[in-house]
Amino acid sequence: MVDIVYRDECVLVLEKPTGLLAVPGRGPDLQDCLSARVQRDFPRALVVHRLDRDTSGLMVMALDADAQRDLSRQFAVRTVEKRYVAVVFGCPEASAGRIDLPMRKDFDRPPRHTIDSVNGRPAQTDWRLLERAADRSRLEIRPVTGRSHQIRLHLAMLGHPILGDNLYAHEEARAMSPRLLLHAAHLSLKHPRDGRRMAWTSPCPF
Repeated sequence: MVDIVYRDECVLVLEKPTGLLAVPGRGPDLQDCLSARVQRDFPRALVVHRLDRDTSGLMVMALDADAQRDLSRQFAVRTVEKRYVAVVFGCPEASAGRIDLPMRKDFDRPPRHTIDSVNGRPAQTDWRLLERAADRSRLEIRPVTGRSHQIRLHLAMLGHPILGDNLYAHEEARAMSPRLLLHAAHLSLKHPRDGRRMAWTSPCPF
């Protein structure tokens, strides 16, 4: 069962739980995923974008090919507004900033990605401090680009890995949460039929 946040004739907005793949993985044990569950009830549903398995929050699917093309174009040209909430290790000195570090797949340590100033693809992440605590901070994240693992890798490179991140966090930060503390909390885009701006918000579960 998948929680439906919004549905009309061509758009589905869904609440993805942590620990569930967005699309099928490789191998028979990785076929259970959000898209497969949705397609049981909506056979025409098509994937538009993805969230990491351990990231929770808002994800949109299209209910016909025209809507998929339009929504995919909006993601490609970066007119979709995405905001995440993350809880990270330690406390940044600044109250906001932009991380601008090109990325590529880490072929020696899949499924990780790595920073590569020569061969990497451009990647920018804006962040803003929401709350400081003694050993952690809550941040609002606005990814400018949409590379796989971008937020996780960029925050680790900033020196403030996301708590519970089993790929990029050091041992102390991994042990501070049983799940990855990253949530897709806000999504705004233009409706593929009439162009009206629509927005959805998901309460952060941590």
